Amino acid sequence: MATYKIDAAHSEITFKVKHLMITNVSGGFSKFDATMESSAEDFSDAVISFEADVDSISTNNEQRDTHLKSADFFHAEQFPKITFKSTAFEKESGNEYKMKGDLTIFGITKPVTLNVEHGGNVVDPWGQKKEGFEIEGKIKRGDFGLKWNALTEAGGAVVSDDVRLFLNVQMIKQA
Repeated sequence: MATYKIDAAHSEITFKVKHLMITNVSGGFSKFDATMESSAEDFSDAVISFEADVDSISTNNEQRDTHLKSADFFHAEQFPKITFKSTAFEKESGNEYKMKGDLTIFGITKPVTLNVEHGGNVVDPWGQKKEGFEIEGKIKRGDFGLKWNALTEAGGAVVSDDVRLFLNVQMIKQA
């Protein structure tokens, strides 16, 4: 069984959500951790766990970030972590996978399916074997209790319920 840990310095955990239904606001988390265990060369038996510190959320706007950490959204004080535990890592074809698992946000756990592309592997200049993955998916924030919203003058939502997830991840094989 090989164990891999995330290389946080070379990974990004980001999201996009529609604002006023006309543009996207992007954000991410700067503090996170992940582990992957797999015996199979093609990772078809991979078991993945991930967590992000809600307090590390950033959308490059301090006022918005403070609001996101409040009880209106993530309630970081009461629910400091977002977690994910895989239940299946299924090879679709070539380097494409479906990763299924349980995502917990705001204390609410729901099953999600994410698309994964394995970008390959390399041994870095320091002798570490690294595996690269791009992960994408979409969730509905309301499913996780993140229901705050306001309406525009025309009656449209200020913040979309759909949140698109984008993770670019380097995993380091542990000795």
